[in-house]
Amino acid sequence: MTRLAIQPNSHVTLAYTLRSDTGEVLDASDAEGGEPICYVHGYGMIVAGLEAALVGLSAGDRKEIHVAAEDGFGLRDEELVVDIDRSELPDPASVEVGDELVAEDADGDEVVLRVVDVQAESVRVDANHPLAGVALHYSVEIQEVRQATEAEITQAASDLDEVLSEIGAEEEPIPLLQLGKKNDPKLLN
Repeated sequence: MTRLAIQPNSHVTLAYTLRSDTGEVLDASDAEGGEPICYVHGYGMIVAGLEAALVGLSAGDRKEIHVAAEDGFGLRDEELVVDIDRSELPDPASVEVGDELVAEDADGDEVVLRVVDVQAESVRVDANHPLAGVALHYSVEIQEVRQATEAEITQAASDLDEVLSEIGAEEEPIPLLQLGKKNDPKLLN
């Protein structure tokens, strides 16, 4: 019997461990509360560099995959690090480094901002993904590969269309936060 290989429109189930360059485990499907990833291949539902490296693998295959930062969660964009006046925060007295705040970008979409520095009058927040600029090292085991159902393909295509419409399908993605006093993020309560 021929094993089905991963290709576009395959429904894939895989177990993984994600490590940093230093070997630190960043995430794993067998971690507490974790579970294998199930996705339809070819619709950008997982990190692009990982998705590309999985093509041709079959159930039972194991592989070590290195994903460069630009093919993972992207490079860090220092324009996404901004200072916000503490008076604009819902609870300015209790904000601490490591807190996550929810803000609106210029289009009204929610953005998670991580507090990276706290000063007397302001806080510095970072809208980059926590793994932006980080090379990723995946250890994967393919558990199942099958042809996706029409419903699964339709859902995956719909999810992709939604993402593309949010960023403008014909345009380059724009930064989540446009910097400058006119476009400072508006914090949600």
